[in-house]
Parts: sequence; C-alpha cells; structure tokens
Amino acid sequence: MLKKIPVVAIIGKTNVGKSSLFNAIIRQKRAIVAKEEGTTRDSIIELTEYNKHNFWLVDTAGVKDPIDEFELTIQEQIKEAIDYADIIWFLVETNTVITDDDRKIAKLAFKSHKPTILIINKIDQANKNDQSYFKQLGLKNITETSTVQKRGVNDLLNQTIKLIPQISNVKQNKSIKLALIGRPNVGKSSLFNAISKKQQALIADQAGTTRDINKTEVKFYNEYIELIDTAGIRRNGRIQVGIEKFSVLRSVSAIEQADICLLVLDANELNVQLDQKLAGMIKDAGKGLIITITKWDTLIDKTAFSRDQIFSQLKFNFDFVPWAPVIFVSSLTGQNVTKILDLSLEIYNNQQKKIPTSKLNKWLHEATSNHPPAGLKNKTPKLNYMIQENEMNLPSFQIFSTQTKYIHWSYKRYLEKSLRKTFGFDGTAIKFWFIEKKPQPDRKLSKKINYPIIK
Repeated sequence: MLKKIPVVAIIGKTNVGKSSLFNAIIRQKRAIVAKEEGTTRDSIIELTEYNKHNFWLVDTAGVKDPIDEFELTIQEQIKEAIDYADIIWFLVETNTVITDDDRKIAKLAFKSHKPTILIINKIDQANKNDQSYFKQLGLKNITETSTVQKRGVNDLLNQTIKLIPQISNVKQNKSIKLALIGRPNVGKSSLFNAISKKQQALIADQAGTTRDINKTEVKFYNEYIELIDTAGIRRNGRIQVGIEKFSVLRSVSAIEQADICLLVLDANELNVQLDQKLAGMIKDAGKGLIITITKWDTLIDKTAFSRDQIFSQLKFNFDFVPWAPVIFVSSLTGQNVTKILDLSLEIYNNQQKKIPTSKLNKWLHEATSNHPPAGLKNKTPKLNYMIQENEMNLPSFQIFSTQTKYIHWSYKRYLEKSLRKTFGFDGTAIKFWFIEKKPQPDRKLSKKINYPIIK
C-alpha cells in the first residue's frame, strides 16, 4: 500500500515573514530570520505533524527580480515550488500594496489547480482588515496570521489539513521502487547506469548535472525494480541558482515514491552532517535504507583495514539507523553492484513480512518481563498487547498500553532493538504506535447501589 506524505511549500516575496511562519509551525529556529531581504537562500525542509496529519513543510527563498547571478527569476522558482508541492501557502504582508510579483504568483498558483491558501501575515501591524483588498488576487482560501503574537497559526493548520488529500490505499504496481539519494557528484548517475546497464542518465564531472528525476526499470530474479535517480542536495549555503534550488523538493518527492533508498556517499568525501540529515529524512518517511559507498575504486588505500575503519565510522555516525546495511561499490568495475539488487529484494521482503499476533504478544510479554518500563509513582506504563497493522507501507505495530506518555524514548528504542533481534526487519524502518488503553473501572466501586427512598 502506498501512502504519500504531502508537501506544503511556503512562497512569496522577500521579507513577508515566511521563515518566521516556518519556525512557528515547527516550534524551533531552523530558518534564519532577519529584517534584511533575501536572508533565506536555501530551501529548508522539516517533517511536521499536526492533529495526526503529517506533511513536509518547505521554507523557500523570497521571490524578487534577479539582480545578480545568485538570484532566481520569479518564473523559475514559483514553477518549481508549484510543481513539487501538494499545497501552497502564498504569503503577503498586511498594509502593503499588491505588486506585479504578487499577481504573477497568484496567477501561477491558480493555473496549477493546486490547493492554495493566501496568508495575510503580520496582522499585528495592521491598521485594518485587509482581506477584502487582497481578494482581488482571485484566491478564495484566505487566512490571517501573526507569528509575533502567535495569532492565526492554528487556524492556518486546521485549514491546511482539510486540504490535505485523504491517504487512500492505492495498489502499488509490481515493481520495487529504488531511489538514489545523496549530494551532487557522489556518483549517483554512474551507479544508476551501472545498475540499469544503459546510458540513460547524463554523466559529467561537473556537480549538479542531473536536474530532474530520471527513471528506468530492470528485471532481477523475476522481480521488476524501478530505479529513480535524483539531483543531489547540496550543503547549506551551497544550493545554487535556477532549477537546482528545488532539488531538495525533488529528492523528497523521490523518497516518497520509493520503497527503498540508496543513500549514496563518496568514499573520498564523507560529509557526515548532511548525509545524516538525509538518512533521517528516509527514516522519517518509513522507507528502506542502504548506505552505499561509491568510488571505492578511486580510493588510494583500499585495504581491508581502511574499509573496516570507514565501516566502523559510518556505524557510529549513523547509529540512529543501525538496521541499515552498508555496502562498498564501484560503478566503474561493477564491484558489488549486483549485491545492491540482492539487498533490495531482501529489504522489500522484510517490509512485507507479517508476524502472527500470538507470536507478537509472546515476544511483548518476554520483553517487558525481562526489562519492565520505568515510570513515576502510581504512573508506571503497562504494555498489555499488540497487533501488526496490515495496510501500511512499512512494518507498523500498535501496542495497547496504559500511561503511554510516560514511556521513555530509550524504552521504545529497547523494544525496537528486541523486536528486530527476534523477527528481523533488517534494512527497513519500523513504526510503533502506542495506543492508550483506559483502565477498566473497579466493578465493586461502580456497582449501582439502590438507596431506600425516604419520604
């Protein structure tokens, strides 16, 4: 079953409060906020949850006429945002006049037929209600916000989740989807070609050659595997101009389409911070993950000792995904390329694995008996029973328990480690849902008492 997490893109002119709104939604200061125009130069993405609805929130650079090579044209940026977003937040600032840029943005949003919310921001500075004025942009969904006073943010989110399409069960086609994710010039396209044995992707030494999602299909042991190649994601502050600006959105889209992701790293340049971020995005999306080290043939020291060193370092840096296998490949010599397909089939089979409820509850009883959950006085969690969800795109388990809010994250990690040790699930993310089970009332206390009627 395929379940896609929607993408919500914040667009608008510079200095209208996009980054402030982004920070207010995710409740942390990820985007830089300043009075100067053009502060946000990168697209910042965060997986967000509100009222049991998940979506990717994207903060984009402000739209303005390009004055140098580092600025995007309006058409390029807005078209990219609209193409890869499911919902658009179009910000304007109160007490300002509508400009030609605003009209162009509104026109493009209207033509896209994508759900669009016009947000009148900074209403704490308003002298009057501007909704009637901004209605001339032609957008029907209008709301007002003030990130300073935290006004209107919940109304915006409530309006947004109504527009988020209901996650419906859609039959997947027979092919296993395998996406290549990573920074530019780490060898994704070369690996793509080595796997497919076709020169489908353009290869060049210059970083950023792949500008869009490239797909092909291969047959392996009577299974069809669809390969998805993407433009690379650069480090913060290095996302270039033009259509590359939204390569982050393309990668998110590829992750959402995939069953399994190859996180491709260059053996000669292991960029820990960004690669960790990408691995976190893949884990949050509930996908399979293979950490793939390319250009192994170009490494000067290819001894077993150096490989073991790199392997140990990767396991340390990616300790939050200990279930992800690490593989060393060479697109030039073909070393271990076939092994990628072997691993993909194994991981996909693990994603489809179903455990009988009786075995799950036997494991749960043993796991909680060996290591009971901690809690507070009279508020100790009790894990009663569990089931596996049938219609999810990753192995998911509902655990019915009491005092769920006191279950510590370290205990959840213990449960996951124990479950994997017992049942496997190598190479894929798994999900626990802790469902609060209300304690049954004491029958003696709840028994109805018939008092005599005193006249």
